[in-house]
Amino acid sequence: MRGALRERTDEGTLVAAAQRGSLDAFNELVLAYQDQAYTVAYRIMGDPASASDAAQEAFISAFQHIGSFRGKHPSSFKSWLMRIVSNACYDELRRHKRRPTTSIESFEIDEEANPALVSEMELPEAYAERGEMARAIQAGITELPADQRIALVLSDVQGFSYQEIAEMIDAPLGTVKSRLARARGKLRDYLRDQGELLPLDYRLR
Repeated sequence: MRGALRERTDEGTLVAAAQRGSLDAFNELVLAYQDQAYTVAYRIMGDPASASDAAQEAFISAFQHIGSFRGKHPSSFKSWLMRIVSNACYDELRRHKRRPTTSIESFEIDEEANPALVSEMELPEAYAERGEMARAIQAGITELPADQRIALVLSDVQGFSYQEIAEMIDAPLGTVKSRLARARGKLRDYLRDQGELLPLDYRLR
């Protein structure tokens, strides 16, 4: 897997070295998480260029503030970093008040951020249908308010727990659950409204 930490390198050691100012150690951490950071940013922003900008800003911010990281759990650095990525996306959305184009026909899917779309064994027709559905889902995600969008991506795309998300976005657990419920409902309604634009096998009944 591209971006994985070297087998003999302990993440905690890298974090400690980066906190002492080692750029090489921090670059190892960047290599380990750059793909996931970009994927989160892409699914939130809905645009490859904006996602790249947000991910880059997030890593700059992470390097500047790594001295404040105090996590001890093995997954805590990833959670801390994804929080910074999410905040960078939120700031970008708020600053520009972006509402990306959500036409299914015009929406472009970045296959690097959607590895499940790539399969050498899949029939072209099935691949095309899944691509259409992926575009519809991503278009629906970009219709959501920023706070709901971020919660949905962190939960349903990245698989973080409700508690992890609550810590990332600095919100009560109940707020996370509420945002997710609203986001899922709006996304479901969006997909239902697409009607015949969706592939037959994926239409909501």
